[in-house]
Formats: sequence, C-alpha cells, structure tokens
Amino acid sequence: MNISQLRTFLMVVEHGSFSAAARTMHVSQPAITMQVQALETDLGATLLDRQYRRVEATEAGQALIPFAERVPHDVETARNEIEALSDKVTGRLQLAASTTPGQYVLPRLLGSFLALNPEVTVSLSVADTTQVVESVESGEASLGMTGAEVKGAKAHFEEMGSDDLVLIAPPDHALVATPDVAIARVVEDPFIMREPGSGTRLVTEDMLRSAGIDPGDLNVVMELGTSEAIVSAVEGGLGLAVVSTYVAEKAIELGTVARVDCGHFPVSRPFFAVISRGTPTRAADAFVEHLREHLAGPEDQPQG
Repeated sequence: MNISQLRTFLMVVEHGSFSAAARTMHVSQPAITMQVQALETDLGATLLDRQYRRVEATEAGQALIPFAERVPHDVETARNEIEALSDKVTGRLQLAASTTPGQYVLPRLLGSFLALNPEVTVSLSVADTTQVVESVESGEASLGMTGAEVKGAKAHFEEMGSDDLVLIAPPDHALVATPDVAIARVVEDPFIMREPGSGTRLVTEDMLRSAGIDPGDLNVVMELGTSEAIVSAVEGGLGLAVVSTYVAEKAIELGTVARVDCGHFPVSRPFFAVISRGTPTRAADAFVEHLREHLAGPEDQPQG
C-alpha cells in the first residue's frame, strides 16, 4: 500500500468511474486500474463494485475511505514538522574537547551559539586528545574538538581555526636573553611536558622529530595534566615548556614567564572538530556550522 494507490482509489470513488479518474489525473485508464488492483491485492479485499455503470465503493471500500483521506494529510503534517525541525535547533549537545579548545575556544563560541539556539542544552567535558576521540567514536560525545589528529581514528577530522605553541622559560633563565637559540640547546635543560595523549605533546614531539631530535632525548622532569599547571611550574623555576599562546599570554604579559627566541617556535597547529561518522544530531550539525562560521575569520585566531 502506498499513498499513490490511496489517492487513486479516492479519485475513482469521487468520480464514479476509472475513465473519469484517469482524465483528472492525466494518466491512462489501465494505470488507474492497476493501482486499484494492487491496493485490493495488498488489503485482500474488493474495494470497488464494478457491476454498475457507476463504480461505487464496497463495504470494505467504505471502511477504507476515512483512512485513505487522512493518510495524505498526516504525511503532509509530518513533512511540515520535519521542515520546521530543520529551522529550529533543539536537544542536547554533548561536547568533548582537549584542554586548550575546551577551556579557551569552545566556551566563548558556545555563548553566541546558545543565544541563537536557546532550546539546546550543552555539556562539555575536557580530556586529552586521545580520550576526546574515543568519546566521539563510542557515541558518548556527539562532537569533539582537539589540537591534533589521531591516526587510525574512526572519526572525521575537520580543521577549525588554529593555535600557536610557544617555548617558555622562567624570566631569569639564561635562554631568555639568548637570541636565536638552537633547538638542540633546549634538549639540555629540564623540561616540563603534558601527559602522553595530549595534543600539545603530540605536536611538540612531531616538531622535534622534524628537527632531527628524538623526543626521548628531552630531559623531562615532570609531566602535568593541564597547560595551566605547566605555566605555574615554569613560573616556579622548574624548567622549560611548550604551551599554547592562549594559556601563556597572561603570564607573559605579567612577566612571570618569558618566551624563548628559538627558530622552531612558535609552532602553528590547527584545531580540529572531531565529527562522528554516524548521523549527527541536529544540535551537533548546527554547532559544526557555527564553528565553521566563527573560526574562519582572523579575529578568532590567537596572537603570537
């Protein structure tokens, strides 16, 4: 049974003949007959009495008429409601993000997004890049944002904005006053790193390899779970570190840490939206569009 068959049946009942229905619908009479016969076969009942000059509905046909009249209306109502949903964003948006985008990028953009879509509710969890990707893969998060791609991940990565990583040191460190510090010199000093799985660490290690340095040669004296903790450790004189300009800029302005003039820094890295390979929720889809719009302009890029 389909809507076309029901409409044909109603047209024959209304006009009292197959030929009149065919003329009204601009199709052949055999096509009308085939539609009605297919409907009768599907329902297992004779719907039209063809013995008289005027075709009339049988008892079974009379029983079908109110349902046949309602189905096209219900379908149209459903179509209108679905179209309305495409213009109105509702539901829950479950986000997962690595530290820098989770603390510095997404909260600012969520404010403008929720102003446009007040019926959306949001949860945002902050974890390392690997955990963010796993959350999207498992469906625990409807969308993620990281500072690095993860090879072999079962998710789609789309570049969204960028960030600069800078090398920082205590303000009285000898390297701060040294121009054009060689990257090999940095390896000799105590180094503070993010935990394995962090996007900042992944990008830093890739940069060192491209400079011919094994990341394992770094003199790592401490691993910390947040970039803010790393800045505090550098302020405390514990060593050098690589962090986002988003994280370091206030401490640099206050003079509690200083940038090291090393030719390999700053390292520009993109942010990535981590998008599920499944069908996105309406809220997730709308937020991805919001990210595309607001992370494309220079005003959203970090300075440094």
